[in-house]
Amino acid sequence: MSVGTDGAPAGAGGAAPQRIPFNRPTLQGRELEYVRSAVEHGHTSAEGPFSTKAAGILREESGARDVLLTTSCTAALEMTALLLDVGPDDTVVVPSFGFVTTALAYARQGARILFCDIEEQTLGVDPDRLADLMDDTVRAVVPIHYAGVACDIEGIRAVLERWPRAELVEDNAHGLFGRYRGRPLGSFGRFATLSFHETKNFTCGEGGALLLNDDADVARAHVLYHKGTNRREFLLGQVDKYTWQDTGSSFGLSDILAAYLYAQLEERDQVLAKRRAAFERYSRALAPEADRLGYRLPCVPEDREPGYHMFYVLLPDRATRDRVLAEMHRGGVHATFHYVPLHSAPAGRRFSAREVACPVSDAVSGRLLRLPYYTDIGEAETDRVVECFLSALSA
Repeated sequence: MSVGTDGAPAGAGGAAPQRIPFNRPTLQGRELEYVRSAVEHGHTSAEGPFSTKAAGILREESGARDVLLTTSCTAALEMTALLLDVGPDDTVVVPSFGFVTTALAYARQGARILFCDIEEQTLGVDPDRLADLMDDTVRAVVPIHYAGVACDIEGIRAVLERWPRAELVEDNAHGLFGRYRGRPLGSFGRFATLSFHETKNFTCGEGGALLLNDDADVARAHVLYHKGTNRREFLLGQVDKYTWQDTGSSFGLSDILAAYLYAQLEERDQVLAKRRAAFERYSRALAPEADRLGYRLPCVPEDREPGYHMFYVLLPDRATRDRVLAEMHRGGVHATFHYVPLHSAPAGRRFSAREVACPVSDAVSGRLLRLPYYTDIGEAETDRVVECFLSALSA
């Protein structure tokens, strides 16, 4: 069930067409029942019963050695920086076309950032540009599976084979349940991170997860997760008290939020089917006019199964994109742009290891337009979005 911003069912209460938002929260199953249960059973802090259940689904689906639910994907990325002992002598490579926290998690530990350009098809890290950036100071490479479509993992790993000190960390905020050559996204790096922000396919308002793919990281990850203490060993009966052991922070997700998340994850097949149907409706409706009107649809290579996180179009230039956005907003359809390239931001220049050129990121940032896309978006809504988009572009 979709819920409008005023709490009423979307479309209720009048014949006039409602504004179509970019995103709309949805209830997919037993979210409210589970939240109530979490409160009534008294364990509302981190690592309660619903946290265990939600982490169990993620562990089973990804094949991770362990999964820790965090307050955000940002927090999960920060944990990877701590686990890798990233510091001022290190550099970390991130895509320039990405969200700020992918870089910030490492910059706040003192690392310098190398911004990598993207390739034009999937908008993921370009392995050729990555190879140009690598040196002995690189401690981690953190690609993003943009829009839920896997980046060129094989190409990236081939580069990293020549630099054994550099670890692969997958920022999989967009790609939960996506696959690359049949294998789950999030299973390729030493670590992977997930997001359950309100804009993501599976949400609890704010939340994230850290996937640990190496047994050797599990024990220390739990120490960092428990504010630098060996509380996990205490709970397992391995020590008679727990004490401060290491650095760390309060990373754990409340069990109230985990209860909401678990209900969403229970319905993962239904959610992905709905989002795939909406993606395909957009594709069918927009593909016939793409060449004539000069726009491009998302590229999904044959060896990849997307997580269906968003639907975007690439317009001929920034002026066209901005004009279409303005026209769509006037028509009551809230399309939007996406990232401003990080290498061009004031903090990006401040924390950069050296100046780099990212021409594809610059071009894509000015041309990309995201259409409204959420789990319960219906056929009538997608039809209206397409009509509004084509009308704005043809004006």
